[in-house]
Formats: sequence, C-alpha cells, structure tokens
Amino acid sequence: MTGFVERLRAEVDGDVLADAASRALYSTDASNYRHVPLVVVRPRSVDAAVAAVGVAAEHGVPVTNRGAGTSVAGNAAGEGLVLDFSRHLDRVISVDPVERLAVVQPGVVLDRLDDAVRPHGLVFGPDPSTRSRCTLGGMIGNDACGAHSVAWGKTSDNVRALDVLLADGRRFDTRTPPPLDLPEVDPTWFPALDRRVSGYRLDALPDLTRALVGTEGTCATVLGAVVELVRAPERRVLAVLGFDGPYDAADLAPGLRELDVLTVEGLDAALARAAGEARRLLPRGRSWLFVETADEAVAHRAAALAPHSAVVTDPARQRALWRVREDGAGLATRMADGGEAWSGWEDAAVPPERLGAYLRDFDALLGRHGRRGVTYGHYGEGCLHVRIDFDLARGHRSFLEDAADLVVAHGGSLSGEHGDGQARSELLPRMYPPAAIEAFRRFKAAFDPRGLMNPGRIVDPARLDDDLRVVVAPPVIPTRAELALRADGGDLAAASRRCVGVGKCLNTRGGVMCPSYRVTREEKHSTRGRARLLFELLGGQVVRDGWRSAEVRDALDLCLGCKGCKRDCPVDVDVAAYKAEFLHHHYRRRVRPAAHYSMGWLPLWLRLGLVNRVSARFARFGGVAPERPLPVPVRSFQSRFTPSGDGERVLLFPDTFTNHFEPGVGFDAAAVLRHTGHAVEAPRPAVCCGLTWFSTGQLGVARRVLRRTARVLRPWTRAGVPVVGLEPSCTAFLRVDALELAGDDPDVARLAGSVRTFAEHVAPLLERQPVAGRAVVQPHCHQYAEVGLDADRELLDRAGVEASVLEGCCGLAGNFGFERGHHDVSMAVGGLTLFPAVRSADPGTPVVADGFSCRTQVRHGTDAEPVHTATLLRRRLGL
Repeated sequence: MTGFVERLRAEVDGDVLADAASRALYSTDASNYRHVPLVVVRPRSVDAAVAAVGVAAEHGVPVTNRGAGTSVAGNAAGEGLVLDFSRHLDRVISVDPVERLAVVQPGVVLDRLDDAVRPHGLVFGPDPSTRSRCTLGGMIGNDACGAHSVAWGKTSDNVRALDVLLADGRRFDTRTPPPLDLPEVDPTWFPALDRRVSGYRLDALPDLTRALVGTEGTCATVLGAVVELVRAPERRVLAVLGFDGPYDAADLAPGLRELDVLTVEGLDAALARAAGEARRLLPRGRSWLFVETADEAVAHRAAALAPHSAVVTDPARQRALWRVREDGAGLATRMADGGEAWSGWEDAAVPPERLGAYLRDFDALLGRHGRRGVTYGHYGEGCLHVRIDFDLARGHRSFLEDAADLVVAHGGSLSGEHGDGQARSELLPRMYPPAAIEAFRRFKAAFDPRGLMNPGRIVDPARLDDDLRVVVAPPVIPTRAELALRADGGDLAAASRRCVGVGKCLNTRGGVMCPSYRVTREEKHSTRGRARLLFELLGGQVVRDGWRSAEVRDALDLCLGCKGCKRDCPVDVDVAAYKAEFLHHHYRRRVRPAAHYSMGWLPLWLRLGLVNRVSARFARFGGVAPERPLPVPVRSFQSRFTPSGDGERVLLFPDTFTNHFEPGVGFDAAAVLRHTGHAVEAPRPAVCCGLTWFSTGQLGVARRVLRRTARVLRPWTRAGVPVVGLEPSCTAFLRVDALELAGDDPDVARLAGSVRTFAEHVAPLLERQPVAGRAVVQPHCHQYAEVGLDADRELLDRAGVEASVLEGCCGLAGNFGFERGHHDVSMAVGGLTLFPAVRSADPGTPVVADGFSCRTQVRHGTDAEPVHTATLLRRRLGL
C-alpha cells in the first residue's frame, strides 16, 4: 500500500500519518477493540477530506471517520484509512439566533459550539458526558444523547441537514438527495422507545437526515451539518435523591418525567464508592437520582419523593456532583477491589417504566454468570450504562447473548446511546426480524454498494469477540515494574490498561491535564496517547523496539511530569510515574541525555558547591535551554539556620531549591511556625527527596538518596515530630511516590506518614486575620494531584486573603522547562492561564506560588515578583 499512502500525500491537503506511532495511537477508540489502520489523515479542508475518500475508493481501502475517538462500541477504529476531523475541521461556520440554527464542521467540539451560541441564550440539546472533547461528527455518527435527552432528545432530533460524501464521490445535502434505492419499511420492526439507537433508523424515512444520523459512518462521510439549537434555561437547580434500596431509584425515575425536568440520571453504590472523596457530596443511600430542573419548586417536589435528598442551587457544588456522574465511564472501569471492568454491554435501553424490572433481572443475570457490574445511566429514558468485570481472554459471548435476549424481552434496544459498533452489531438479529436485517443491508447498499464505509459494523458484522485488544496484543516483554505501582500490583501492563480511551485528557480547559496536549493538540501528547503507546510497546506488534522505542521516548519527551493526569483522569492514569519507569529501562546501561546528568544530579552539584555564576555559563553544554535565565545559588538555609522557638517540635524539610536558591522562604516559614507556637528544627546534613533523579528515570540513585534521607530524619520521625515541607513537589514526592520507590523501607514509610505541607500544619493554628485584599495563587501541579488544595485555601482565608486560585500548569515543571528543546512548549503552557492572570491582576496584587518552578516561570514570563505562602503570611502577620 505504499502507492496509496504516496497518493494521499500528493493529493490531500492535510496530515498524512503512516508512521508506527500514529498507527498505534489510532488503533482503538474507547472500546475493547483494536484495529491498526494503514494510514491516518487529518484533512485541513472539506476538499481535502473529499480527496482522501476518493483516493481510498480508487484503491479499495475502507474508510473510518473519527471525531474524538471516544466511542465505546468499537465504531471509530478501522484497518484502512482513518479520517480524523478533530484536528483541523473544527469550526462553527455560522449561527442564526433567530432560526436557532448553527452550521458546523464535523470536528467541532460540543463545548465549543455551546460557547459560540451561549451569548444568544442558546445551547445544543444533546450533551454527552464527553462534551468537552466529543465532536459533532462523532455525535451524528452515534446518535449521541446525553443527560438532557428527557427534555431535548437525541442528536437525530436536533439535526436539520447533513452535507454528506459517498464513497463513489457523490456529495449532497440530505434535504435534496439524489435518487436512492431505499428499502420498504415495516414500522412494527422497531420497539417503541425514545432511546432506540441500535440498527438503522429506517422508520425516520423519508426524512433522510434523521435516517442517516446514527449510521456510524457505515453509509457516508459527514462533511458538515446544520444543527438545531434550544433555549438554554436561565437557571438550573439540582435535586439529588438518595434511596435505601438498590432499585428504588430505577423504580421512581419514570414518574419524575411527569414533572418539568431537564434530567433524570441514576447511579448505584459501586459508582459512588469509585468516586472516592466525592462520595461525601451525596446524601445517604444505596442508589441515587440526579434531577435537574429550571424551577426550584419542582426540585423540592422531586426531593420530597426520596427518603434522603438535597436541593443544590450553588453552581460550584452542582459541578462537583455532576462530575461524579459524568466521570462514570472512567470510574466504572475499576471495581472496589481494584479489578478491571470493561465495556461491551454498555448502554442498553428499555421503556422507562420497565427499568426497575430490567435492572433486577440484569443483576440476576450478572450473578448467574459470576460477573459484577458498576451501573449508572439515563434512568429517565430507561438507558443503563454498565461496566462489567469480564474475563476477555476467556470470552464473554454467552453473557452478551443472554443480555441481548433479556433486553429484547423487556421491549428494549441493545444500544440506547453509543451505537452498535463491533460490540453489538452481531447481536442485531436477536432484536430485529430477518426482514429488518435485510432492509438494513439494502439501506447501506444504497449509499455504499462496495462496503468501503466502516465495514463490519451494523451490516455484515464482525464477530463481537474478535479483535479484543487485550487478547490480540498481549505483552511480549516482562511487565513487572521497577516501581511498586501498588494500585496495579506492580504490573505495567495493567497500569497501561487503566486508560480506556474516554479522552478526558483532550480537554483544553479546566483542571491541569494535559498541558502539552493543550499546546500541541497532538494525540501523542495526550495522557491517552501516551498510555496507548506504552500498551503497544508492551505488545510489540506496531511499536517494535521495546524499551528502546524512539516513538514512546518522543511521546513522553513533552510530558511535563506534572501529575495532572493522576488527579484529573477518572481512572488515575499516572503518566509521570510511567515516564520515570520508561526512562529507567530506556537508558539502562546507556549514555543519557546531558540534562539527566546536569539537572538530574543538581542536588549533588549544589551540595558540592559546583554550581555558581561561573559554571552557569557552561550550563548550555549540560542540556539546558539557552533561552532560560538560570537561577544562581546563594548561601544555603541549612548553613545559616539555628533551631529556635518554644513549644511543639517541628522539623522543617530543607529541600534543595529552598535550601540553595531561596533560603528566605525557609526563614519566613520558621518565623510563622514560631508564631504559631513551635520549636523549629532543621537537619544539619544535607537531605534530598530524590525527585530530580526520579523524574529523569534514574530510579536506582533516587532510591538510594531517598533511603539516606529517611535514615537521617529517623530521630525525628521515630519521635513523631511533624516534618513540614515547603516545596510542594518534594512534599508530594515524600508522601506518595516515595512509597512507590521504596515503600518496603520502614524509615521511608515512616517519613511518608510524617510529612505535612506548610498549609496543612499552620492553617488549623492560625488566628483569623482581618480581610486584607486579594491574591493570585498558582498551585503546584504535584500538590494539586497528590495532596489537594483545601488546606491552602483555608490558610489564605484565615490570613484574610481573598485567593483567586488558578487552574492549569505553570509550564516550567521542574527540569522540564529548563531542558533544551522544551522552552517554547513551556512558555506556551504558561501562556494558557498563568501569564494572562498575572498580567491582568490589579497592581500590587500578590502572586502566590509555593513551587520554586512556578515562581521561576512567573519571573520569566511576567514582570511580577511572586512569593511563597510563608512569605506572604509572614508579611501579613508583621513578623
């Protein structure tokens, strides 16, 4: 197929990607399936997309259209040409607020469409939980629904027209189609429920637009759409209903549709447990309903129907609650005992009045097959999402066949939202009579007689238990990790499988994950992309060089190690740890990059006095970016500090950066600690957590440094003296990653349990101060991910400071922004949130950043002089 790829490169204006890394990245969607494509094309224009499909048709190569790749049924991965519309064809062309219409390209993300129409008081009705990254083209392909379908229906109910391209080159508006040989339709073939997404929607004919929505790219390529908009509610009120029984929520849900509601969503106790700390936001219960309405009185009427309930009007608390429900696709992939759960029977739907009975029968079916599931879904529409602990290697066909028969017996649909894909197309004859299956075949043939459009889906289906990625791409190299990887039993393969492809890392705002993706918008720089490449590295079929893989090394090169993914990813994918593991193996017994020796060993060079103004001139030979001004060390904190104060003993941890670059922060912290009644001490021998070695994959040295530090601090940790850290990255490392690196060492474990952040230790002891003004606060990413910010918010509040806490990474991220080749990405990340916030702040507004790298980035990107919280507090207290 070399000629095919060369034709594409010659004739298509776009990215034509046939390298191993790209083919691996696009080999799966959010499903269980894997199909390695020949080539991926990201067209820059509609004409380029037309050209690509034309070349594929000439060569007889099948075409799979792809948006965000979040499909869970296996309908966005194919073995021929994959067309990715999300990279370039992502515009809202026009908005007509009078007619309530928008013209969009297929790659536009739903949230971006809503941003464009919000000033007119409008919104696109269907809103899947993936709305921050799912594309309109993908929604049209799957007939996506979302939480508000009770009020606004499915995508097929909200599309006015489609601009479609057939494999034979014909292009038309679905309002004025050419002559087509369409089948006769018997309405009795189709169950009567709103959430019927399985099969083709032939009962919508002669409305060709609605009939083509939900065809999963098997009939045509969507080049654009005219979509209908709805009036957005002026206010939203959320009633959360808690029930004592596991089925009470499902039983009550249909009746709530009689109220003027926007959503009726349900979840079970297993999903609530998976939500972790967010579980405390829910009222008591074993099952819950989220009922959203525009009328507070209606919300209270709904709440009165449950034994435990809460009516939430605060938008921030509403968002926190919705996150529990919206992260369900990720949270549900891990059982309470850490076992893996899978899609495959993801979103069946029954008439809403049958939901309670169906759920009881479904749980009984799980029991008969010895399986467990985590359930949630659109209860008001009778649609149930579930992830099940299948043993995919041993097969799950019998369960799926029985489940299909069960849902049909309840008058339902195999799919109520995500389509059939490879997961359910083979089961359609259990739902539809032979005449309907033949009509589906004729319908596809009217558009795609050669079967080039997403073959194996809906018509002439692939087997549901073929092409399972964990079966067809098993690890071929040892997967026992050097790190403990406690959550995955030390198995890097299990860790790589944490990513199920829901794509939350493709967000471009909110949270931290993933800074480099937000700048480059390249799949390989997303958390998902990096996890997939690690999976393929272990499988050895496409990425073939194992630990020496240049593809994986290059994808991880722009990982800032910020750990935002560990917090923001619903299943806690920790690419920073996987990067350290990979670098450990990749450079084992090999010469490393110069930066690994210069910055990776920086604590030692500082302790030996080898870093100064003179040696800084030669840092460029050590892999340091020439664009970066370098900090120069001063007389260390440890050499100048003497124990002082009376009261409870506390040990200040003199991290490398505080100790050698900004010792004033240490003295400010000591002053505040004395003020709050402490006797402040510091260890005399130099100590280091080992993070610089860890982040560069020098795990053996990092472990030795960590253990030495733990032994030095043994007299304090054995005595129960709190160890207060000032550098968030070091504090977080000692609390969490130290246990991954050397958790079997009792001194290390004791140290991990002794470490406190400055805010955690001081906040409860500080007397509340009068309000003194505002501050812009840039949290360190490691603290955001591993420790949280509650104590910092409380401390600033007690200090009388109104804190504007920023979201997003600063971009410097330890050694990342100093390394040669990273400067532009580093500064671009800073330009997303941090630099604009600092520059727009009122003159004299303090900029608070506890991380040394964060403060350095502020200095390099703005005119502000940032301060540590300890410094701000010392000034605030007049000490």
